[in-house]
Amino acid sequence: MNSFFRTFLACLLAFVVANILIGTFFVMVLAGIGAAFSEQAPAVESGSVLRIDLSERITDAPSVNPFSSLGLVDLIGMDMGRSYALVDVLEAIERAASDDDIEGIYLNINPYVGVGMATLDEIRNAVVRFKESGKFVLSYADYYTQGSYYLATAADRIYMNPEGSLSWAGMATGVMFYKDLLEKLDIRAEVIRHGKYKAAVEPFLLDKMSPENRLQTERLLGSMWGYIVGNIADARGLDSAALQRYASELTLSDARSAVETSMVDSLAYEADMQDMLCEMTGWDDEPEFVSLGTYIDQPRVATKKLSKNKIAVVYAEGQIVDGKAKEGLVGGSSLAARLRDVRRDEAVKAVVLRVNSPGGSALASEVIWHEIERIRKDRPVIVSMGNMAASGGYYISCPADAIVTSPLTLTGSIGVFGLMFDGGAALKNKLGITVDVAKTNPSADMGMSVFGAVGVRPLSPAERAFMQNSVEEVYTTFVNHVAQGRNLSVGTVDSLGGGRVWSGLDAVQIGLADGFGGLKDAIALAADRAGVADDFRVVTPQEEPDRFTQIMKLMSAESRAELFTGEFGRAYAELETLRNLFARPGVQAMTTLSVELR
Repeated sequence: MNSFFRTFLACLLAFVVANILIGTFFVMVLAGIGAAFSEQAPAVESGSVLRIDLSERITDAPSVNPFSSLGLVDLIGMDMGRSYALVDVLEAIERAASDDDIEGIYLNINPYVGVGMATLDEIRNAVVRFKESGKFVLSYADYYTQGSYYLATAADRIYMNPEGSLSWAGMATGVMFYKDLLEKLDIRAEVIRHGKYKAAVEPFLLDKMSPENRLQTERLLGSMWGYIVGNIADARGLDSAALQRYASELTLSDARSAVETSMVDSLAYEADMQDMLCEMTGWDDEPEFVSLGTYIDQPRVATKKLSKNKIAVVYAEGQIVDGKAKEGLVGGSSLAARLRDVRRDEAVKAVVLRVNSPGGSALASEVIWHEIERIRKDRPVIVSMGNMAASGGYYISCPADAIVTSPLTLTGSIGVFGLMFDGGAALKNKLGITVDVAKTNPSADMGMSVFGAVGVRPLSPAERAFMQNSVEEVYTTFVNHVAQGRNLSVGTVDSLGGGRVWSGLDAVQIGLADGFGGLKDAIALAADRAGVADDFRVVTPQEEPDRFTQIMKLMSAESRAELFTGEFGRAYAELETLRNLFARPGVQAMTTLSVELR
């Protein structure tokens, strides 16, 4: 008995001590998180240089992810650094132009974490406008990708490491095809679509691009590359034809060739750049840098009375899905509810819908479209297109009073499809599983699945006709919405549709968009249309979780997904796209084409 009590008391003591230690650790974690919340950005010294390296993730919408707001890095060996809203980045650059403490901008783009092409173009345009203040802009990198070089051409002078390199070979995009994989697994794709250019389903049907998809992709790449080459030629005083020749002949083989072709001004080491900046700013040992994040966090000085007139900026960023959605996706019901709240706020004089989406659920897109239609009955709605506003992303854009796009936006893709998979043979041949069904009607088991979107039998001719009819109805609705919103004939929209993706440059020419500009331009246009151009403030309606909720969110599946996104990059993003595509095997308005400036 004494032995029992000794053992019991020892276990109890161990339990109490363990809980005290765990509790102490948890309090320390909370204290660290609290410090991250309360930490004030250091003041900007006179003679500072704004350093922009674009190593942070830049998103359209302000992030409510706890990792972004807390700024924690490498807590468990994965990148959890901050992300910045594009509007904050643009405002920081604009503010720096009139800030007496900022002497100039240093584009230290090394290493370069890619951002979307339209986003990159907006940031570059902001740097170009910054130079109108008379302040300097210098760029330096050990090596330049095509994307980082495009931004660098906004600088007064471009420098590079003597042993560095400049990538200059043109643009390309690739598609991963799954047809042979599905055949090996005995899985058959059931595809119903409208539009010969609707290439989102091609990976499941073909082993290479269709002629139509190749045609649209090459036209798209040519339009975007031509715009980029033209801007670089203007900025550097070069000939566009020469730049095209350099890319075709791979002329830029080393750092010296970059200088000889005048694409780079001079070769230097980063220590040389530090000395140069010291001379320009009057510092002795090293220049006083202020990072983009620190400058964004600087307290804003109110320069005028807070206006009662609101311009609401609502973000639609990510794949469009039914119902509510986590951050990074556009939920049909959740975005519609946000728009409904905006419509009921009488202080909101105009709405800017910032769209950065490849599309997704046709039903969710219709729900959002309806709310936008209701808003524009009594106030202006302006759409600002980001990197992509295609398919469902264009569906929710078309009712706007005006559409402002970047020349580098992927847009259009007016087309729809349905996608299901027949996995009956795979179950039987690969796993030895057969499925028998009792049903009341012939098609009661249509779409019945055992593993996600993988069904257990093929569609019958009647079921395929039923699905085709659904696709045709959605396509007709889509085309009619665009025709009504863009004041075009149904025939014209149909000729521009068929699932074809256009660049923003082409979209303006063919009437799918009204003009070029970024988010700030769209806000200014909305205020002008509302008659409050000289008296308004910008608001961003969104769910703002309290700090305790953010802390608890650290343990959530959503935040774990954010870790994988940062760790595995594009591969994880494509996996998420496929997962969301398969989650609802109904009619979809979506494109999977993506283009990067590598």
